[in-house]
Amino acid sequence: MAEKVKPYKKSEASKKVQVTKMFDTISNEYDGLNRVISFGIDVKWRDKVVDIVAKTHPENILDIATGTGDLAISLTKTNAEEIIGLDISDGMLEVGRKKIKSKDLDDIISMVIGDSEDLPFNDNTFDAITVAFGVRNFESLDKGLAEILRVLKPNGIFVILETSVPTNPIYKFGYRLHCKFVLPTIGKLFSKDRVAYKYLSESASVFPYGEALNNILRKIGFINVTDHPQTMGVATIYTASKA
Repeated sequence: MAEKVKPYKKSEASKKVQVTKMFDTISNEYDGLNRVISFGIDVKWRDKVVDIVAKTHPENILDIATGTGDLAISLTKTNAEEIIGLDISDGMLEVGRKKIKSKDLDDIISMVIGDSEDLPFNDNTFDAITVAFGVRNFESLDKGLAEILRVLKPNGIFVILETSVPTNPIYKFGYRLHCKFVLPTIGKLFSKDRVAYKYLSESASVFPYGEALNNILRKIGFINVTDHPQTMGVATIYTASKA
């Protein structure tokens, strides 16, 4: 079982505070809006992450930026004995706890409030670590990735699912339109926090992707780094491991 070694204390750093408040505010509508904004394709992307992780036969998994627990719940298909979902937003976690309870998965999945840049776990704790649509919200990407490397076991697998920008000019143009107009418009229509969906679209369009993110992972110390673009490159799955 993963050992928790220190309680989470919320930092006053500006981005963390803003991101926490934003996700607390939109927590109850997040799942539904995600399906609308991605046209439901995000479910297939998560399933691919599960397939990748399952091939390594992990006993325990940490899902960082777990949000409402969609990926953590799907990861039960790996037959892992323990799955921990960690997030900075207690509002998102509370929605996830209700979903987990309704599926009778309390004995496998636990939801923990915590900071991805100061993980409350010992070194070399997890067989697998996943982050779906969360690394772009790290206040310090390098620090967050270094913490992930620290708590990942040697030969363990790290999988990121994140938005990316298509390389094909036509698809890139459509992606930019989606981020600039469609996503914020849907947020205005269905969310009580219009700023949140503006932030999500803008952060998605400027975050490093492809070889740029591969190089950051290598710089931190990850090995066997690969990227797998999804759906014409609008999202990418990255895999890496620890020596």
